[in-house]
Amino acid sequence: MSRHIPFQHWDCASTFGHDTVLFISKTILMNKSELVDAIASGAGLSKADAARALDATTGAIHGALKSGDRVSLVGFGSFSVSKRAARTGRNPQTGAEIQIAAKNVVKFKAGAGLKV
Repeated sequence: MSRHIPFQHWDCASTFGHDTVLFISKTILMNKSELVDAIASGAGLSKADAARALDATTGAIHGALKSGDRVSLVGFGSFSVSKRAARTGRNPQTGAEIQIAAKNVVKFKAGAGLKV
């Protein structure tokens, strides 16, 4: 059962016997163009300038994380890099065990000003 519901996302899924029940949250998703529009209107910028500002911001965060730094935006939250250890997984189609390599993942911790 795969259905796309615009502007919402699946919050969680529970399986009861053969039926899967999907719970839909009231969270509205915002894509990049909608974020650019919000930045442009909020800061009085053109959409092109807002897009360049967003790209510069995300690029700076990406560069800092790639070099191993932690990025903290007071009132918003902190981005950090965490190491995920190698582990054994299972191929869902065949059931065969597979080795999943270790990798670095980005974590975000919401700041006090962002919590609702």
